[in-house]
Amino acid sequence: MEHRIPRGIVAEATARTMFTLTRHAPAPELAQFVDYHWVLRWDRRGEPPHEQRVLPNLAVHVTFFPGASGVYGPAHDVFSHRLEGRVQGLGVRFRPGCFRAFLGAPVSDIADRAVPLTDVFGPKAIEAAESVRSAAGDAQMVRAIDNLLIANPVRLSATARRAAEVVESIARDPGITRVAQLCADTGLTTRSLQRLFAEHVGCTPKWAIRIYRLNDAAQRIAAEGEPDYAGLAVRLGYSDQSHFIRDFRAVTGQPPAEYARAARADTERAPDSDRT
Repeated sequence: MEHRIPRGIVAEATARTMFTLTRHAPAPELAQFVDYHWVLRWDRRGEPPHEQRVLPNLAVHVTFFPGASGVYGPAHDVFSHRLEGRVQGLGVRFRPGCFRAFLGAPVSDIADRAVPLTDVFGPKAIEAAESVRSAAGDAQMVRAIDNLLIANPVRLSATARRAAEVVESIARDPGITRVAQLCADTGLTTRSLQRLFAEHVGCTPKWAIRIYRLNDAAQRIAAEGEPDYAGLAVRLGYSDQSHFIRDFRAVTGQPPAEYARAARADTERAPDSDRT
C-alpha cells in the first residue's frame, strides 16, 4: 500500500480559490531526505485577507516566504497563516525522520516552534530566499533551494533511516493504532521507539499514530459530511466514541460534528470553478 502523507488543508474547497499549490520532486541527491517541494502563490490585492488553517503533521517544513521564512518543526497544534497581498514562495517537506542531519540536534528540539533559516543553513539561505522571491517560475525556485540543500552535504545515518522506515510503516498500515502494534511490527521496544522518535522525528510514537489516524478522520468527515462517528471511532482503533471526539478536537480545534458542518458549508459556498 502507498504510504499516506497527511496534508490537512482545512476548508479545502475555499482554499483552492484563495491560492495555487503545486508540488515538485527534489533533485535526485535529495530524494532520501525530501518528500517534495511545494510552491504556493496567492494574489489578494483588492481582496480581504484570508486566514488559512492546516492540521498538524509530522514533517519538518523549511519555508521561503516573505515574513514566514524559517525551519518549522513537527507541530501538535493547527497552523494558521494570513494570506494578503501578492506573494509567491516555496516550502520543502522533509521526510519524517530525515531532518536531523541538517539540524545537527534532536528534532524534538524544534518541535512546535520555528527557527531562522540561517541557524540551520547559514547566510546562503538569505540568498536562496531572495531567489525564490524574484523567480520567474517554479523551476527556478526549486533549483535555488535544491542548490542550497546540496551545498550542505549531509549523510542519512542508519538510525535516521530506521526512524523514517518506522514512520512509513505507520503511513502504509492504517491498522496500526497503538504503540504496542508498532513495537510488534518493528521489533523495537517502547522505550527504543520513544528514543528514536525524539531524536529523529520530533514527537512520540503515540502522537505519530494519532496524527495519521485523525488526518484520515478529518478527510473522511469532510468528504462524507456526517459519518457514523461510533463506527469511525472503531475503525480508527478507539475503544469508545468519546475518546475519539476528545482526540479529534485536540488535533483540529473542533469536535467532529462542528468540523463536518464547517466542511459542508465550505463546499456549498465555494464557486464552481477554482483557480487551481
